[in-house]
Amino acid sequence: MYATFADKVISFNSQLNYTGELPQGFRVINPFLDHPETMQVMAEFYNKYYNDNSRRKFIIGINPGRHGAAITGVPFTDTKRLADICCIEMKTEKSHEVSSVFVYDMIEEFGGVEAFYSQYYINSIFPLAIVREKMPQKWVNANYYDDNELFALTEPYMIECLKQQIDFGLDTDQVFVLGAKNAAFIKRVNDKVGLFGKMYVLEHPRYIQQYKQKEKQQYIDKYLITLKS
Repeated sequence: MYATFADKVISFNSQLNYTGELPQGFRVINPFLDHPETMQVMAEFYNKYYNDNSRRKFIIGINPGRHGAAITGVPFTDTKRLADICCIEMKTEKSHEVSSVFVYDMIEEFGGVEAFYSQYYINSIFPLAIVREKMPQKWVNANYYDDNELFALTEPYMIECLKQQIDFGLDTDQVFVLGAKNAAFIKRVNDKVGLFGKMYVLEHPRYIQQYKQKEKQQYIDKYLITLKS
């Protein structure tokens, strides 16, 4: 019996472990190693929505936020939307993640979680959370491209992770990238290793929620038009 898309994602996540170097002041959070319930709810999510062998289109974020996938193991999904929309409760953690609000509002207008996840797979180019020490014992979210050395050190790992995920059964003719700066770095990677065809760039959900709230519907419409192109 062939492994389902869900089986492949769960296996990939269970083996994630960044062991490479990092610049001073940065560290990686791996919820699949650090939090026992993360593996449980992540597996339940993928078995619920990806229990098939269908090809899907790839949406690529930056790296997980501390209050989203760094807790639930599901990209752009905090515990609130995991419970209220996906009906999967995480008992040991409660979180609210700004990007998750936009993504699930967009998914609702797309036609709901079943319709959306049957066609799209979301993950980040660096699939684990990155934090930096802003001051002693004060850690904040960081992006893989915030520091040139950080990008250089993590790039080989990111390329290997992308290749492994393509093997799940992803459409590589096109890819959807969240965030303009993220897209610039992914283009550099793609120019080097040639993983994807046409790249579509969409504004990052966090940017929209924080700075473009009044135009939110316009951005949702843009997402829907672009994703269905």
